[in-house]
Amino acid sequence: MRTLIASITAGTLALLLAAACSGGGGGNQPPGGGTPPPAEQNPCAGITSAPAARREGPSAGAIDKNLGVIDRRGRWPVLDTIWNHRAAIDRGLILPVVQPTAEGDVGDIAVMQDQGDLVFNTNFYDLRALGLRFAPNAGGGYDVSRTDATFRSPLGTRLTLSDDDSAAVTIPFNFPFYNQTHTAAFVNSDGNITLGEEDRSSSERNVSRLLTGPPRVSPFLSDLDPSAGGGVFVNATSSAFMTTWCNVHAFQSQKAVITQVTLLPDGTIEMKYGDPISIVDAVVGVSPGHTGQFAPVDLTAGGSAGANTAIGERFSFRPELDIVSVAKKFYRTHPDIYDQLVIWTDAPLTIGAFAYEVTVGNEIQGIGLNTFDLSRDLGSAGRLRSLVVMDFLSNYPDDPHVRFLGENTAMSVLGQETGHRWLAFMEFRDHTGRRSDALLGRDQAHWSFFFDSDASVMEGNDIQDLGGGSFRTVAAVQRFSDLDQYAMGLIPESAVPPFFYVENAMNANPPVRGREAPPQIGVTFTGTRRDALIQDVIAVLGTRQPSAAQAPKVHRQAILYVVGSGRSADPGQIQKLDRFRTEWEGFFSRATSGRGRAETRLTPPS
Repeated sequence: MRTLIASITAGTLALLLAAACSGGGGGNQPPGGGTPPPAEQNPCAGITSAPAARREGPSAGAIDKNLGVIDRRGRWPVLDTIWNHRAAIDRGLILPVVQPTAEGDVGDIAVMQDQGDLVFNTNFYDLRALGLRFAPNAGGGYDVSRTDATFRSPLGTRLTLSDDDSAAVTIPFNFPFYNQTHTAAFVNSDGNITLGEEDRSSSERNVSRLLTGPPRVSPFLSDLDPSAGGGVFVNATSSAFMTTWCNVHAFQSQKAVITQVTLLPDGTIEMKYGDPISIVDAVVGVSPGHTGQFAPVDLTAGGSAGANTAIGERFSFRPELDIVSVAKKFYRTHPDIYDQLVIWTDAPLTIGAFAYEVTVGNEIQGIGLNTFDLSRDLGSAGRLRSLVVMDFLSNYPDDPHVRFLGENTAMSVLGQETGHRWLAFMEFRDHTGRRSDALLGRDQAHWSFFFDSDASVMEGNDIQDLGGGSFRTVAAVQRFSDLDQYAMGLIPESAVPPFFYVENAMNANPPVRGREAPPQIGVTFTGTRRDALIQDVIAVLGTRQPSAAQAPKVHRQAILYVVGSGRSADPGQIQKLDRFRTEWEGFFSRATSGRGRAETRLTPPS
């Protein structure tokens, strides 16, 4: 098959990236190094339980880390969407965009018919009972080929890992990897090893994370939780560094994976897979880290990649929306006059999130986002800044103002996803004079639970100071705060009042998952109040440019409705979506105190 190198320019990428049983010893010889010692096909048999975690993980206790989660795509999802689109075209998982059908617009709703060109076909996991060998090549990258599936043994020392956890382990030899040499590894609970830095993130386990994070060897990058079942083992010797995920469970699931990865002194990497493996969503491959180049391959057929180029495959068990194709198809019949495309679907097509936003370009300075423009990859000539995917319309109540997702309504969900075009990425100068991210919560792209965000749709809470170091949340997800509106260019810095967050928050009742928790009204907690000013944000990020005096006050959005192949748009659903559209314009006006306007008509009057 043909190998595609999906590459983002180095300059653009730089901007984007700037924002385990007992036993020991042993291990097989490197390839060509003689006859390996005896090994079991499945040395993980019988390993089903996990020891108590050594620390309180991010999702400790009975708190669901996904409760109220709207988007989990992190700060740089545009890279992932473009890579996935190009890989899907190359692998034949989706057709190139075809000429739109005659269904077209229904009033101010752009109806987009899937003709095999808007939805990825599934890429089923096909590595059960297989082995892969990644061998360094003369170009400074890796060649991948199939090998036998025999696991190495003994497994070695069992690590105590909780959900979203990492453990530092010494590599007993100089391991060459993409022209760098490493002697320290971080074994991460989510089925991968990073070199140079740990990875405890709960953000999406996707191609973007494989590429843009630290150097990574990923036998099975997926949302795994070793504390819920199975175990992670390391056997580190002078001849091999072997890590095995034995029957490790997916997060909040009984599904499990058995996989082993071995790093060898000559730079070769072996990955082995058990049978059965019941988890079917994963990214498998190797990456030099901090790269914009990816060679997506069919791992069972093999492939090759050069220097600074990751190589691997993404597996998914159900169809997914290709938003790059949706945008390209939309622009075939619509002018390039929109700041943001908002996409709803007639079937569930989003994995790992309820709704999400993808920023494709940013020219604004001083809000915590780097400046870049990848809009042309999506068919725009430069106007498009963002896409919002709201997913399945039937997921939302008919009444757009009814609470249904934690504290959220359909309007507040749309408010948060729309707001991600500007928010929330602000760091600031804290009371010690140091740069701080204490205002930020989940994925460093939402406000912290303990930030008094004045009930921003970007999370945080409206927090009441009860005195004596005690606090209570009293409102949530109702508006864009004055700090939000500064970032949106609706008000100048002089109009932003002081704000505060609570440091060292403790004794939350009911319990919450730290500062990454979703908004919740009626939570009491204790801590230290810390006040801050907009000047503290400017001291770190600089003044917003363009200023409020120059920034637009009208946000132009197009509302798209994607209809599945072989289906027709339901008139009742179109009416529901048009009702949402008109209600949203009123919500946006109220949420911005009348300072901003959302224009959602496809062809507004001149």
